[in-house]
Amino acid sequence: MKLLQASVCLISLILVLPSIFAASSSEDFDFFYFVQQWPGSYCDTQKSCCYPTSGKPAADFGIHGLWPNYKDGTYPSNCDDTKPFDSSTISDLVSSMKRNWPTLACPSGSGEAFWEHEWEKHGTCSQSVINQHEYFQTSLGLKQKTNLLGALTKAGINPDGNSYSLESIRGSIKASTGFTPWIECNRDGSGNSQLYQVYLCVDRSASGLIECPVFPHGKCGAQIEFPSF
Repeated sequence: MKLLQASVCLISLILVLPSIFAASSSEDFDFFYFVQQWPGSYCDTQKSCCYPTSGKPAADFGIHGLWPNYKDGTYPSNCDDTKPFDSSTISDLVSSMKRNWPTLACPSGSGEAFWEHEWEKHGTCSQSVINQHEYFQTSLGLKQKTNLLGALTKAGINPDGNSYSLESIRGSIKASTGFTPWIECNRDGSGNSQLYQVYLCVDRSASGLIECPVFPHGKCGAQIEFPSF
C-alpha cells in the first residue's frame, strides 16, 4: 500500500513539475529598463566614437537597449544561447534601426554587432513575453512614443553645450511622458558631467511605461552639460 502511495505521489510530481517550470519561466523578470543615449555625450569623451558605416547619425537620442530587470536591482543576462541573433527576422526593421538604434562604437560598423549584443545579452531574457522581432519592434515604438529630444527642446533645454539643472531635465521628460526618468551622466574630455543616458521603465508585458520600481546606482551633478552633436 505504501509503495502504491509513493508511486502515485511520484507520478503526481512528474505531472506538476512542467507547470511549475513554465510558471517560473514566465516570471523570470519584473520589468524593463528602456535606455536611450545622447550621441553627443557618447562621442564627447576621451575615448571618442566612430560613426556607423551608413554615416553620421541624426542629432537625436538613440536606443541603447530594452533590458529585463528584477525589482531588487539585479538583472538576468545571456539567457538562451540556442536563440542567437538572426538578422533575417528583422529585415523589415533594419532601415528604421539604422536611424534610431545606431552604433557609435569603434571600429565603424553597420549596427548588427550592436543589435546582436543587445539581443543575446538582454533580449533572450524576455522571450517569455516577446520574440526577437517584437523585441526590436517594441524598442522602436518606445523611442517614437517617448520622443526625448522633443520633450527637452520644448522645455528650452537644447543640445548646445550649455549646462542645465538635473531637475529641469528630469522634470521636462516626466511632464512629457508622464513617468519619472533616471538620468545617467558621463564626463567629457575635460571632466565635466554631461547628459548621457535616459532610463524609463516599461511593464513586464512590454506594453507601456510605468514608474520605475528601482533606479540604477550612480548620480549626476546638480548642473549637467547637454553637448551638441
